[in-house]
This record gives sequence, C-alpha cells and structure tokens, in this order.
Amino acid sequence: MHVALTIDGKMVHAEKESVILEAARKLDIHIPTLCFHEALKPYGACRLCVVEVVKGNWSKLVTSCNYPVEDGLNVFTSSERVLKARKMVLELLLNKCPNAPVIQKMAGKMGIKASRFKKKEDQRCILCGLCVRVCDEVANVQAIGFSNRGIEREVSTPFYLDSDICIGCGACTYICPTGCIEMVDRHDTDNKRYLKMGALDLGICPNNHACNVCEIDKQFMEEMKKQIKRIRR
Repeated sequence: MHVALTIDGKMVHAEKESVILEAARKLDIHIPTLCFHEALKPYGACRLCVVEVVKGNWSKLVTSCNYPVEDGLNVFTSSERVLKARKMVLELLLNKCPNAPVIQKMAGKMGIKASRFKKKEDQRCILCGLCVRVCDEVANVQAIGFSNRGIEREVSTPFYLDSDICIGCGACTYICPTGCIEMVDRHDTDNKRYLKMGALDLGICPNNHACNVCEIDKQFMEEMKKQIKRIRR
C-alpha cells in the first residue's frame, strides 16, 4: 500500500511502512545524516535529519530517518525552522568534535566556521550508535554497548573489561563516521591488530584480520559487505 505526500513542493508516492528520509531520497532531495545507515534500523540519535512536517493546522520538527510517511503530509527539508535547528546540532557537534573531518565538512556546507559554545575537551565519539548497532544487528555479537546516562553516556565494552567475544571483524571501525574506533598494530603480539576504543582492547584476531581467506569469518564478511554497501555521507 502506498501513500501520497509532498516534500519541498514535490509530490511523491511512498510505501506506507517507509520513512520520510527514504521518500526524500526518491526525489533526490538531500537530507544530512550521521547516525543513519541503510543496513541498520533507524535510530534518530544525531538529529541532523530533522525536517518540518505540516498536516492540517499543526507543524513540528521530526527526525526524518524514523518518522513514518503519512497520506497528505507536507514536508519541508530546508525551512528556516529546520535550518536553525540543524545549525544548532552542528555547532554542538563541532564543539564536541572540532577535529572530525566529517563534522567540519558538514559545518562548512552550512556556513559554520566555529562553534559559539564554550570549548570542551576534544572528543571523537558523537554517540551516533552506529558501532553499537552494527555489532548487534549485523555481526550479532554485542561486544560493545552504551553505558552511563546524560553527559556521562559513552560507548564501552561490558563493565569496561577487555572483550572476549569480539570477533575482530572491523565492522565498527568501517561504519564509525569520526574514526573513533580504529584497527591498530599491536607490537607485543606478533604484530597482530586489535580494535582500540579509548584504552580498551576489543579482542585480537588470530588470523591477522585476513578475513577474505579465513574460513571462520569469510561467510560473515561476505554478508556484511552486502549490507554495508555505501560510504557514509
């Protein structure tokens, strides 16, 4: 079943179970995202994909990656209200991760040269949840997750201990938009690589991450590549 809605003055027919972001892409309308990936369930964490929806006498800002399409919905992706909210989000991200290229690029496109907020300690994790979700939904491992709440919220291994369930697939490093999680050489273990997230080791691969010739991980890697096709925007 399809519904008809209007996005930036253009009518589009979309499947009833789809979301605004998908409908906008059918019209080649660009909506910036950081926490969205087609291989994963929508999360709505970064808030960059906000749009203004109008129906009848009401309007509101919603995250387009997880807001379902509705018949008769009128959507604006670059209204004054949307751009103001989006700039605020980018300023906060730029304040938190001033050295992340993806944040700098997005901010530059919106004319933001510097954040007006008081500078804090530089960080790289923006809590988009992509690494956590790909580990859970694609790798089906759950080696990492969120811990704490509020301003103390962060990504970590369970109980902050070195992980013994991480399979070293590297999916989290591939999908991370800011390069927060890396694959680095570990010279005290015969140059085998490991996943580094802060000071935590996420596990050592016994086959030096030669996944394409590893019978254990070959099937998983093929499935992962099929799902994670696009380079993050």
